[in-house]
Amino acid sequence: MLRVLLSAQASPARLSGLLLIPPVQPCCLGPSKWGDRPLGGGPRAGHVQGLQRLLEQAKSPGELLRWLGQNPTKVRAHHYPVALRRLGQLLGSQPRPPPVEQATLQDLSQLIIRNCPSFDIHTIHVCLHLAVLLGFPSDGPLVCALEQERRFRLPPKPPPPLQPVLRGGQRLEAALSCPRFLRYPRQNLISSLAEARPEELTPHVMVLLAQHLARHRLREPQLLEAIAHFLVVQEAQLSSKVGLPPTLPCSSVVQKLVLPFGRLNYLPLEQQFMPCLERILAREAGVAPLATVNILMSLCQLRCLPFRALHFVFSPGFINHISGTPHALIVRRYLSLLDAAVELELPGYRGPRLPRRQQVPIFPQPLITDRARCKYSHKDIVAEGLRQLLGEEKYRQDLTVPPGYCTDFLLCVSSSGAVLPVRTQDPFLPYPPRSCPQGQAASNPTTRDPAQRVVLMLRERWHFCRDGRVLLGSRALRERHLGLMGYQLLPLPFEELESQRGLPQLKSYLRQKLQALGLRWGPEGG
Repeated sequence: MLRVLLSAQASPARLSGLLLIPPVQPCCLGPSKWGDRPLGGGPRAGHVQGLQRLLEQAKSPGELLRWLGQNPTKVRAHHYPVALRRLGQLLGSQPRPPPVEQATLQDLSQLIIRNCPSFDIHTIHVCLHLAVLLGFPSDGPLVCALEQERRFRLPPKPPPPLQPVLRGGQRLEAALSCPRFLRYPRQNLISSLAEARPEELTPHVMVLLAQHLARHRLREPQLLEAIAHFLVVQEAQLSSKVGLPPTLPCSSVVQKLVLPFGRLNYLPLEQQFMPCLERILAREAGVAPLATVNILMSLCQLRCLPFRALHFVFSPGFINHISGTPHALIVRRYLSLLDAAVELELPGYRGPRLPRRQQVPIFPQPLITDRARCKYSHKDIVAEGLRQLLGEEKYRQDLTVPPGYCTDFLLCVSSSGAVLPVRTQDPFLPYPPRSCPQGQAASNPTTRDPAQRVVLMLRERWHFCRDGRVLLGSRALRERHLGLMGYQLLPLPFEELESQRGLPQLKSYLRQKLQALGLRWGPEGG
């Protein structure tokens, strides 16, 4: 039955493991159906402890079996691990252990098997461990009985929830609502959208899709065109608030649907997209001021500002209406940006403008995404390269220029191309540009100031749409406006910056970039 126990050549390593197992205390094994009690309680406790001492002092396997078999009323569950442990000590403590009779082991096994249903889970684990160390076969009756009891004591696993069968729109909503939707394959999004029936594409589903594309910079034309088509087709339902909460304005939903187009710098091919938005703005502009300016911000990034909506948001009534609202500052900031767009890009506009006293800096500090990813940015090493190349008095970092655009690095350059110390020059170009009458900046973005301003623009990886070479709408807008104001832009793409190995290579790269513009510095540059 047991090769280890019946052989005089028992494994010393396996049996020595039994000697390392601490003695089993009755108080730690939990109660059994025989009514175990903690130590120190009455005469029955004395009998229990006396039997444990007899088992621990047994001189042979036969004596162990005799103590267990002759005292059935005194035997408790924790006595069986004590007996197994003592059996291992008897076999491992002597150089030549005495032979063990087959009947003795069978009787001991049957005794444990018969009583193991009353064991607690800890006692079962200890007995199972000891039985394996003693060499009882894994397919033998003792190990099988203990293993069966162990599995029986485990808490049952709840059945897996039934997965409902989801159709196209439901699959799309479930995917976009999942916390792991960032990793949801775009192919599945497209297929879910294609399989959805028209009635399944609710405003809620399409808003989730738009937010997903905008948040993760996914410039997927097929999905963006689907959103644009939905907006055009569902214009009447959105205006009548079919499927929307009664207190939710139509423009609040529209601003979320329009958001990815401006952020991803994508003008849809849907011909009715702009006429549809102009009609919605005409109806809803006074209902939700913040949603209105958010829609106009997206259209500003696409260079598609409707004059009629601009007339409304620049009117004294609208400005006075938003002055006392909680979002007054952010609306004034957006209106300031819209006013700059009118100044620089819409020479034909003749309507009202944002009063000078209401204007605020557009972006008074680096954007949130840049601050959040500053440890991944190349700005610090580029700044060090410029400091060693030009000297720190010949450039300014993170300077905000009117009307509120933050520049990465700004240089003042003479008409001959010499880089000038910034402290000796006014780093700001006049705004509005002096060379143009108000509202005519787009036709001639030059200045009478003989000194040029060169802006080094970092184009980090997160400044672009994912898997593409298209700048995000906000980045493209900033570069476009700075160029229209007369600043000479020098882009530094992330691919080129990442290919520079160390500061010496970066300095060489910056030198080539600046010299390509005809710039000079140092003793020869003045």
